[in-house]
Amino acid sequence: MRLILLGPPGAGKGTQAKRLKEKFNIPQVSTGDILRDAIKDKTELGNKAKEYMDEGRLVPDDIVVGLIKQRIVESDCKKGFILDGFPRNMAQAVQLSETLEKMSQNIDSVVEIEVNAKMLIDRLTGRMTCSSCGAMFHEKNHPPKVSGICDSCGSNDLYKRPDDNKETIMKRFEVYEQETAPLKGFYRKMGILKTTGGDGTLDDVFSRVCGLVT
Repeated sequence: MRLILLGPPGAGKGTQAKRLKEKFNIPQVSTGDILRDAIKDKTELGNKAKEYMDEGRLVPDDIVVGLIKQRIVESDCKKGFILDGFPRNMAQAVQLSETLEKMSQNIDSVVEIEVNAKMLIDRLTGRMTCSSCGAMFHEKNHPPKVSGICDSCGSNDLYKRPDDNKETIMKRFEVYEQETAPLKGFYRKMGILKTTGGDGTLDDVFSRVCGLVT
């Protein structure tokens, strides 16, 4: 099973991808995780990516496409994978299709999680991330069991991203609408686009997503 999750920043793609990974035992391939590692290590690539992310801008194709290509040919992706945060524009989508075609593979389903701008602002301004393992929490909707402590790894280094503010969130939403939303038409023509709302509990959304891919 090869899946793509589409949706604006804060739609819940990462959370749903982690659950799908556990249910179907296929890896989650997240550009966010790849880039966070590079930023944490303060590599040249990570420093460049951080500049774009802090401004709420999309990281350029040349930084992410090669990383994705290398990742999906690894042995754990033979039975499938979940692409979370990629592709983000038509150029990336076309390159992905060309890469998979050469591998005699294809995407089975593209699931779009729809949310509006107000919902995104509410979600992202309260979002917290563990600097050690990347686990995500929310002050109201999904707080850690012990305040300030990561449920996954026990780290006490939870932080809010500097770009999780209303002005930057709106800019990111606008960029998504301009550059990523057109992918819906691309995948609709291929007959693999499926859409669900991002409202409700995490369990509600997960149930709907599973219903679309199984």
